[in-house]
Amino acid sequence: MKIAFLTPEYPHPNTGNSGGIGTSIKNLAIGLLAEGVEVRVLVYGQNEDSCFEDNGVFVQTIKNVKLKGLSWFLTKKKIEKIINQLHSDNKIDVIEAPDWTGMTSFIKPDKCPLVIRLHGSDAYFCHMDNRPVKWINKFHEKRALQKADALLSVSSYTAETTNMVFGLNKSFTIIPNGIDTNLFHFEKIADTNEKQVLYFGSLIRKKGLLELPLIFNKVIEKNPDAKLVLIGKDVPDVISGNSSTWQMMQSLFSDQAFKNVTYLGSIPYSKIKEKIEQATVCVFPSFAEAFPLSWLEAMVMAKPIVASNIGWANEMIDDEVNGFLINPVNHSGFAQKISDILNNEKMCLKIGKSARERVEKDYDIKGIAKQNIEFYKKMINQNNNLRLWL
Repeated sequence: MKIAFLTPEYPHPNTGNSGGIGTSIKNLAIGLLAEGVEVRVLVYGQNEDSCFEDNGVFVQTIKNVKLKGLSWFLTKKKIEKIINQLHSDNKIDVIEAPDWTGMTSFIKPDKCPLVIRLHGSDAYFCHMDNRPVKWINKFHEKRALQKADALLSVSSYTAETTNMVFGLNKSFTIIPNGIDTNLFHFEKIADTNEKQVLYFGSLIRKKGLLELPLIFNKVIEKNPDAKLVLIGKDVPDVISGNSSTWQMMQSLFSDQAFKNVTYLGSIPYSKIKEKIEQATVCVFPSFAEAFPLSWLEAMVMAKPIVASNIGWANEMIDDEVNGFLINPVNHSGFAQKISDILNNEKMCLKIGKSARERVEKDYDIKGIAKQNIEFYKKMINQNNNLRLWL
């Protein structure tokens, strides 16, 4: 079996910065390779057309066609031609793309089945963030979903919300994101006397970063020695127009709380594990996610997490069993859950242990890869049967 992923991002020095979509693709690629599946990644929006290998994954970079007014269309046609040639040469059996900005809206391979996986489209996140979406993005995203041969989603909530946002009634196969638990062995539980609260991810409104200062202010009132560590890229705020979410956050901290805040900016992915290991509790007060890998990374490191209770969260976490879920606008309640963990080592250990067990049971990449393989097999068989019938 030969699977290809079409993506705007992939975590490798040759392909630039990458977010959750790229990381989830790489995690799945590792799992598929271990099962004997050949994996190719087509990364568009690159500086040149080139190829290289990344630990068994064949990566093909694609330079966008530049012609005023026609760049997006010509680039799609270029990608379509590449997919058709790869399929004709028996180098791929299925092509998968994410829903983000609907790149495949005008890509229709001749014979290669095309799958769209929901990681959260622009229209989806705009809906979750209660802000307008660019009509052109929504148009392409909807068309891509309508034209796909099959649809996947990382969570039921994302599938249901996507159908609602686009006025569709599509069926989705639900396969969550996975993580290689072997890469996240934890060596020790942090000393809870340090009382370190960790957030890692983009500093952006939709992830609740304008609520976090107000939450931490209340944590400090009961735990004056608590520390908040922030890791991630500072993102401009699309609603206010401010160029820095971090700048907006600073004004929301109390003087006492701000003294105990450390912002490290973006750090290499390889260093994230070390920072998670040092934390007592991880916090994710997000308003908009699909199935966040950052939560899985914290859980697999046996860290208790306090997170948003919106939609997708209930599919990932059993409240008060392997984490705590609460609405981030409830600053006092959110802060109280953090304080409970900071001051109860027994609870910290119990919830953390349960969190890791949940990831090992339901989200280890070995099991997730097998679910994907079964899905791809059905796609390939259906495509072959259709071609025979035609």
